[in-house]
Amino acid sequence: MSTPDLILPTYESHGPDWAKSRDRSLVEKRWLDRMIAHTPLHSSRRRVLDLGCGSGRPIAQYLSERGLTVTGVDGAAAMIALFRQALPRARAIHADMRGLALGEPFDAILAWDSFFHLSARDQRAMFSTFASHAAPRAALMFTSGPEEGEEIGSIAGEPVYHASLSPDDYRALLTKAGFEVVDFKPQDPECGGRTVWLARFTDE
Repeated sequence: MSTPDLILPTYESHGPDWAKSRDRSLVEKRWLDRMIAHTPLHSSRRRVLDLGCGSGRPIAQYLSERGLTVTGVDGAAAMIALFRQALPRARAIHADMRGLALGEPFDAILAWDSFFHLSARDQRAMFSTFASHAAPRAALMFTSGPEEGEEIGSIAGEPVYHASLSPDDYRALLTKAGFEVVDFKPQDPECGGRTVWLARFTDE
C-alpha cells in the first residue's frame, strides 16, 4: 500500500528507474499545444511553472523547445537532478508543491501526472497556490481522476497513491480561485486515458 506521505520517498528511491522507462512518445502533445495556445505573453518569453516536473523528459523538454522558459519544481531531489541534466539552462527548484510560494507570476502553470498524488485536502489547498503564481490570464493545466476516489498505482513496481475530487468539486475550486474552465476531458483516449483540465486565470 501507499499513502500521500510516501509519494516523495518513493520517487526519491524509484523515480530514476521509472524515468528510464517513461513513455517519451509525447502522447500529451495535443494538450501541451493547447496550453501553449492559451498562454499569454507578458515578457520576451512565456514563463511556465512545471509542478512535479519529474525528470523533465519529455514534457518540460518539449515546452523548452517550443520557446517557453521553464521553471521545474519537484519534491524529490533525485528527480530534480535528472531534470537539471535534461534541461541544464532551465531553473530547477527542489521543493514540495504544497505551500509553494515563489513570489512571482507565471504565464502557464502545469501539474501533469503529479497533482493527483496529493491527498484530497492538499489538492483543495493547491488552488490558492495556483492563483498566487498566475499572471493575468495565465493558463492552468492539470490531470486528475475522472471521479472522486482513491487508487493505488505503481512506478517501477512500487505502489503509489492517487486521489481525485469530483468534477463538480474541481469546477467549484477553480471558480473560487479565479479560474474559468476552458476544457475538461475525462479519460481522454487520445492521451493514454488521462483526465485533463485546462483553465484560464480570469484576473486581467
